Amino acid sequence: MEDLQKKFEGVIKPGSREALLLTQIRPERLPQHVAIIMDGNGRWALRRRKPRVVGHRAGAKAARRIVETAARLGIPVLTLYAFSTENWKRPQEEIEALMSLLREFLRKELETLKRHDIRLRIIGRWEELEETIRQELHRAMVETAANRRMQLVVALNYSGRTELVDAFRRLYREARESGLPPEAITEALITRYLETADLPDPDLLIRTSGEMRVSNFLLWQIAYTELYVTETLWPDFRPAHFFQALIEYQKRERRYGGLSAVERSPAVLP
Repeated sequence: MEDLQKKFEGVIKPGSREALLLTQIRPERLPQHVAIIMDGNGRWALRRRKPRVVGHRAGAKAARRIVETAARLGIPVLTLYAFSTENWKRPQEEIEALMSLLREFLRKELETLKRHDIRLRIIGRWEELEETIRQELHRAMVETAANRRMQLVVALNYSGRTELVDAFRRLYREARESGLPPEAITEALITRYLETADLPDPDLLIRTSGEMRVSNFLLWQIAYTELYVTETLWPDFRPAHFFQALIEYQKRERRYGGLSAVERSPAVLP
């Protein structure tokens, strides 16, 4: 069995709560894909009587911690919901601050991604973002394309519904050109046209700040994903919270619409 403790030597203090939780994680049952709705930056700032941008900056630090933690654990894919298509409804000042933070994050963290052998991928209509950001994103994706330790997927200008619209448009064009009959369209075929086509569906979806909704995130992909909601606001989300989510996930039995092991067992009569 892989020794997770060795991966966190010098990072987690021995005897700490994080160290204790780490011993409860079973390496052989780690999820292959974790998705996170990073919610609560604004409320975090409001509670401290700070501008919302202060909360977003604190949220960027939390993202950095969790990315490095997931990489050390050996989770193959981590997807972060960074900016939705609905976020354009926010005040222009806040949007500009978010875009500035994104540029700053890309410039500062590119070397970190390289050092940890993490590949950056972007999903969403990111080509609609301003040119300077597109250039930074393209550069980061190109320079990390060969990295293999973990794939960091960042959803930017993303929504699950627009992803499906774009997928169906591509499928329609191909079907019309090739004469594909309607009965040939299957779930597997539709999946091929999604932006995550080459990735496993998320095993675990974490949402911070206690909101009980999926907010138009990976709607097709999370059909059988395990959900974990915590009241913790995203800027306060630490490795200990991540470990707790993984421990809870490992306690669950994933049935995919089938029966549990107990339900499949022959009835024992008294």
